[in-house]
Amino acid sequence: MYIPYGRQSIDENDIQSVVEVLKSDFLTTGPAIADFEKKVADYTGAKYAVAISNGTAALHAACFAAGIGEGDEVITTPVTFAASSNCVLYMGGTPVFADIDMKTYNICPEDIEKKITAKTKAIIPVHFTGQPCDMDKINEIAKRHKLTVIEDAAHALGAVYKGRKIGSISDMTTFSFHPVKHITTGEGGMIVTNNEKLYERLKLFRSHGITREEKLLLKNEGPWYYEQQALGYNYRITDIQCALGCSQMNKLDMFLKKRRDIAERYNKAFAGNKNIVAPYQDESGINAYHLYVIWVKPEIRKELFIRLREAGIGVNVHYIPVYMHPYYRENGYENVTCPNAERYYGGAVSIPIYPALTKEEQRYVIDKVNEFTELLS
Repeated sequence: MYIPYGRQSIDENDIQSVVEVLKSDFLTTGPAIADFEKKVADYTGAKYAVAISNGTAALHAACFAAGIGEGDEVITTPVTFAASSNCVLYMGGTPVFADIDMKTYNICPEDIEKKITAKTKAIIPVHFTGQPCDMDKINEIAKRHKLTVIEDAAHALGAVYKGRKIGSISDMTTFSFHPVKHITTGEGGMIVTNNEKLYERLKLFRSHGITREEKLLLKNEGPWYYEQQALGYNYRITDIQCALGCSQMNKLDMFLKKRRDIAERYNKAFAGNKNIVAPYQDESGINAYHLYVIWVKPEIRKELFIRLREAGIGVNVHYIPVYMHPYYRENGYENVTCPNAERYYGGAVSIPIYPALTKEEQRYVIDKVNEFTELLS
């Protein structure tokens, strides 16, 4: 038996939706893309959505749309996948890491404020594990300093902050549809926004910086005419992927309920275990539970991880603080430190959570986690 920490849920409806596209006239740049964009925009409450090849491309496009360039600084969290800061580097900017709050493991607004300089252009808060960041404080800081806010919501499709869906709040919000996320398109991503100018720039960047839209052309030589107006990328997504995404969106609320039910069972099971810190639930939001992270004493984390893997439980660690990676250490971040992020990393273990996880499988995970933490502590 092997229980992964996350996996996709695909059914016959998903398969049939892909087959229908394969039999159609459009495999890419066709109607399924607009259908998928509308579903995500409607669900999140955003005016506009741009589907793109993956979640990293979504962040890259958002940085382009925000005008981030050489000499600009962008503040983000170190407890995230490297893409959250790499996207700034792609544009020639400089990521600046603010420490995390040790309750939520999300970026700390007070430390964001401390890291702002005359060069700061944007903030990229990451809704880690699916728990919303303190967006009121972050947006208040951004407004005061005239900064763009790009929410990295790769973990947070379906999360809610003070009654508002993540995706409806800030300048731009990005999502990922990798197979371990809430819904999947295989690989894929999305940027949502309420700003039409940002929307147009996002579309331009997705397709080589080229537009055929008549209202955007600087001149028009005829119906064949198009213009490259910026240096964009080929970040287009296919109709095959978007057909799968549309089908998956129909099940998103069911997936979210199953994740939250699993999390609630974990919470109850670990409540009496003094050796485990279970995830904190901030009352201002509703967690989408992309991940379920327990925290244990750093001196037992490695052995616990090894024993759980040997027991067939696909635990993982999310994440090594970004600035600790060799690439960053070798490129100006050798003296960067975020004490809370490093303390968190020392004891973090992600345990399985995904809609198809059975109660029997979860009970096995719970029993082994409780057994090993008791034995090792």
